[in-house]
Amino acid sequence: MGVLGDARKAVKMGRNLLANRRARGELSQRLAKLPPLQPGKYKIAVYFADGEVNMYQIRQWYKPLAELARTWPVVVLSRGATAATRLFEESPLPVAYVRTVASLEQTLAEQDIRIVFYVNQNTKNFQMFRYGQRWHVFINHGESDKMYMTTNQFKAYDYSFVAGDAALARLEKVLWDYDFDKRAIKIGRPQADHYSGVLPYTPDERTVVLYAPTWEGDRRSAAYGSIASHGVALVRALLATGKHRVIYRPHPRSGVVEHTYGAANREIISMIAAANASDPAAGHVHDTGSELGWQLASADVAIVDISAMVYDRLASGKPLMITRPVDPEAKIDLGGYLSACEWLDADEAPNIVRHTDRLLHDPDAVGRLAEWVERYFGDTTPGAATARFHAAVQQLMDRWDYFAELHSPDEEQQISAPQVSVAATRAVQSDVPPGGTGEDDDEV
Repeated sequence: MGVLGDARKAVKMGRNLLANRRARGELSQRLAKLPPLQPGKYKIAVYFADGEVNMYQIRQWYKPLAELARTWPVVVLSRGATAATRLFEESPLPVAYVRTVASLEQTLAEQDIRIVFYVNQNTKNFQMFRYGQRWHVFINHGESDKMYMTTNQFKAYDYSFVAGDAALARLEKVLWDYDFDKRAIKIGRPQADHYSGVLPYTPDERTVVLYAPTWEGDRRSAAYGSIASHGVALVRALLATGKHRVIYRPHPRSGVVEHTYGAANREIISMIAAANASDPAAGHVHDTGSELGWQLASADVAIVDISAMVYDRLASGKPLMITRPVDPEAKIDLGGYLSACEWLDADEAPNIVRHTDRLLHDPDAVGRLAEWVERYFGDTTPGAATARFHAAVQQLMDRWDYFAELHSPDEEQQISAPQVSVAATRAVQSDVPPGGTGEDDDEV
């Protein structure tokens, strides 16, 4: 197994290298046609050192940051070729490809960056931390009760934007001697203010139910997927009423490990197609789109597995149920919302209609949900989280002004960038940068 594993790693690394070189070729052509960034324009940078595989981490910030950019110009600093290629194609924000430390320094020298946002804990973040006279702020890429949310790496940043009281309680257990009052700022979930999009159906009196299961997982401890255990039965029951509309959004990896899981997924898709053929006005949806937002906003009730979808939906403040894993070895963290959520057991899946009605009309269920939403995200009134996000940025900008004035007599201490031409900084560097000043993470 060791030799086979090494061979697979070598093949994967080779593919990554080829993909990276192709991406650099595309970038070279693209950058040659683009004008340089306007000097001194950008006040905020989003530092993204990952490759295309982790683009989901920055995508969820597109809309909140695009709105913020109306007040404070924002630029994305991309260190990886494959990610930069994709960012140039889809990002609503300007992008700078800063593959090497030299090009990163040059961009910083040309811009007035006062706040740097980080959406993950990539090891290359450390290369950016060397630059003082600006705030380094961790904004993360989601809210959950996973161990990732309690890493001691929070201490590496000047500040962290967190969702709410649940995040603070989670962090207080593990971050010793950390000034939460000063360095952790609650902003809620600004992304929830952008849960929108064009509906693929015409709204009517039907109750809309979103069923968004995850995949089956590659080990028993992470066997959270419910398509085979719950999905077929609950979708069949909802389709049969004529009073419900189903939005089915399965994880794209559903069925890659277990044949039975994939077969159940295909059965649900076939049932939806047959129901729509029988009654075109029903408007059931098999959703495979890349954009997530309208599904969470339009569904009256959501049924999700243990995944990030739990917290994406919770941020909307609307009813949800979580499928209870049938594998007894599946790990469930009962320290937060999952300790008091609305569980759906597999044997209750055929009775889903009764459960959805209860969630919509039972005062106790509605009240419990409201308490947990408040604990995790604070005020979820449309626009409230965006207002807190913008206020937090303004607070840091004000602090920057204060310290800039306080230290104005000081001799400038920040690292100077090499004096190279703007054209050179926009060009794609050679495959082997001198001194190893920051190759793409895509390569390893």
